[in-house]
Amino acid sequence: MLTGFIALYIFMLAAFTGYEIIGRVPSILHTPLMSGSNFVHGIVVVGALFALLNATSVLEQVIGFFGVLLGAGNAAGGYVVTERMLQMFKSSDKKKA
Repeated sequence: MLTGFIALYIFMLAAFTGYEIIGRVPSILHTPLMSGSNFVHGIVVVGALFALLNATSVLEQVIGFFGVLLGAGNAAGGYVVTERMLQMFKSSDKKKA
């Protein structure tokens, strides 16, 4: 069984690892990596759904609901940003006079 201390330890380890990995990526690569990170956000949504479905108290259900909500919003926003970035690289059909 997962105790509160172990869960906090896993959360802190994941936060530190994520910060270190993202902090070392050059800024020019952040936008192209958005589409790859959308996959990771999908995994976050699946994990939040798992937590929500296994919740036994109201507090756990609320936390799971907000986890699903925030993960889904983050994934959708990532796709919007990726699509906008790809629009910048498309050639325009307008002819110059």
